Amino acid sequence: MKMKKLKLKITVDRPIGYTDEFGNIYPINYGFVSGIIGGDDEEQDVYIISSKVDRPLKSFTGELVAVITRKDDVEEKWVVTSKEEQLTLEEIKNTVHFIEQYFDSDIEMID
Repeated sequence: MKMKKLKLKITVDRPIGYTDEFGNIYPINYGFVSGIIGGDDEEQDVYIISSKVDRPLKSFTGELVAVITRKDDVEEKWVVTSKEEQLTLEEIKNTVHFIEQYFDSDIEMID
């Protein structure tokens, strides 16, 4: 499915500094979009990547700029940033590497 840029409100459930059960420490805020169900039958997961955000958040409103498809998992991860920012594919890859290194993932940029 071809995605388009959407304005999304994200609820952050893994703020900067969060440590998951595998010991991964989140260097960025990570959350979900209420009301949109992902491939794992849970709410759609979102990485928040923004140079303007350097602290833990509870929520964030931004623009969908990329979709990460995991070939070895049932779900996608979305990437959201502030409307004014332009992220490159390389910036996204480097920023989400802390988790995506464990998956066979492709990143599709949204025009």
